[in-house]
Amino acid sequence: MTTQTMTRPVNLILLGPPGAGKGTQARMLEDTFGLVQLSTGDLLRDAVAKGTAAGTAAKAVMEKGDLVSDEIVIAILSDRLDQPDVTKGTILDGFPRTEAQAAALDELLADRGQKIDAAISLDVDDEAMVARVSGRYTCSTCGEGYHDEFKQPATVGVCDKCQSNEFKRRADDNADTVRTRLSAYHAQTAPLISYYDNRGALSRVHAMGDIGDIAASLGAIVTEVTAA
Repeated sequence: MTTQTMTRPVNLILLGPPGAGKGTQARMLEDTFGLVQLSTGDLLRDAVAKGTAAGTAAKAVMEKGDLVSDEIVIAILSDRLDQPDVTKGTILDGFPRTEAQAAALDELLADRGQKIDAAISLDVDDEAMVARVSGRYTCSTCGEGYHDEFKQPATVGVCDKCQSNEFKRRADDNADTVRTRLSAYHAQTAPLISYYDNRGALSRVHAMGDIGDIAASLGAIVTEVTAA
């Protein structure tokens, strides 16, 4: 896929519950616009492995079993934004989670002459999501994903990709657990929805449709904020 030309860095946040398709859509945005998905967990592990100042501080905290502070996460994110591969922009994954983190992120980006261009909420129907997530399973050998309703192997019991006969389901991909996760997501994310809505940066995309249609909607948002 041809990467579209970007005139300036674009920073996005994808909001959506587990199973909403954030990972799939982030990868498509990476391919189309040259953006880089930044996962908080991956950033922490990488900083610790490299022994950066912020990574060393994070390691000390994690070894005590404590949560890494917002200040350390921001420092690690700041280091990552100095790397040349993010000059076209980023898709933030797992951060911010609170209004305080959102405010700290705004300050970090403002110091670089940047901002959060769009916080995009992938809106889903909760009960449909229960069916979507609880029906997921994967090939134990190659990790290819399947679904009881939406994507069965061409030959029953045989992986399309590697022909394995071994499949597995995540223990937490059951209806009750999914409902609990959805409830927690809505409670946690509601303040962020208001935060970015009040700043005119919130966009909403119906995320229960075709993957290509969702990608087109996201692409239109990126194109629009880049031109603004």
